[in-house]
Amino acid sequence: MLGIAPLAERLGYVTEQLAFYTGPTVGGLLNATFGNATEMIISIYALKSGMIRVVQQSLLGSILSNMLLVLGCAFFSGGIANHQKVQVFNKAAALVNSGLLLMAVMGIMFPAVLHFTRTEVHFGKSELALSRFSSCIMLIAYGSYLFFQLKSQPNLYSLVDEGGVNDQEDSDDEEAPEITQWETIGWLAILTLWISILSGYLVDAIQGASDSLNMPVAFISVILLPIVGNAAEHASAIMFAMKDKLDITIGVAIGSSTQISMFVIPFCVVVGWCMGQPMDLNFQLFETATLFISVLVVAFMLQVHDLSF
Repeated sequence: MLGIAPLAERLGYVTEQLAFYTGPTVGGLLNATFGNATEMIISIYALKSGMIRVVQQSLLGSILSNMLLVLGCAFFSGGIANHQKVQVFNKAAALVNSGLLLMAVMGIMFPAVLHFTRTEVHFGKSELALSRFSSCIMLIAYGSYLFFQLKSQPNLYSLVDEGGVNDQEDSDDEEAPEITQWETIGWLAILTLWISILSGYLVDAIQGASDSLNMPVAFISVILLPIVGNAAEHASAIMFAMKDKLDITIGVAIGSSTQISMFVIPFCVVVGWCMGQPMDLNFQLFETATLFISVLVVAFMLQVHDLSF
């Protein structure tokens, strides 16, 4: 964990530099993608070891950590740092992410409902088949979302950044990138590789840490692993919020949750399918209910497009 923390801080810095060249929308998407590479590699490594429950709990913890801890800390820090003015963000883009999160919750909820209502035609096989079908639909939906975000309606995501807030424009004009575009891409690849290597050792140490510390594996999977995996997003989101760049903050925090729920989780189901591992979307009743309530709370909070203290 101590080794990943400084690398995560550097990853946030490099992504901020890349945002000068790509714009806030793509910058937030890139930060979420490189930040989630850790979770994806941990999940694939755990799937190979047959630790399906660890995969489910760690990915669920990552979604909750991004939506509640990362976004909450970022909004709080941004409000303190910019207490003399009202911070605004792109409401339309935030609502699109909220809709995708609700869709992901529905995809996760159906296999759990099928399991606990005991309405399966073939016990254990029906929910697995439904999970694999839902995962394919979720992957297609996420691909459509990326096309909508980057190609179909890019103006929707640049509305606030380009025309709505004059003092944010002035702030951006005063800043300049400190490293070149190709240097940022190279450093992103190097930092992601090192974070992924260190994350692999974390998976190997889960059971040993659980035994030696007398700590449940579920606590390590849901709380500790996501905090380490989301260190990059946490540092970046707070950094951008304090600089009054809420669109990038939301792109990092909520965009990361959207990417995990709509891409990483279904991707792991498909990878488990290829490996012969019965990875499904049945995250159990309590976990699914927790995710559903959290998504509703965040969706209602993002109905407004400004923040103030």
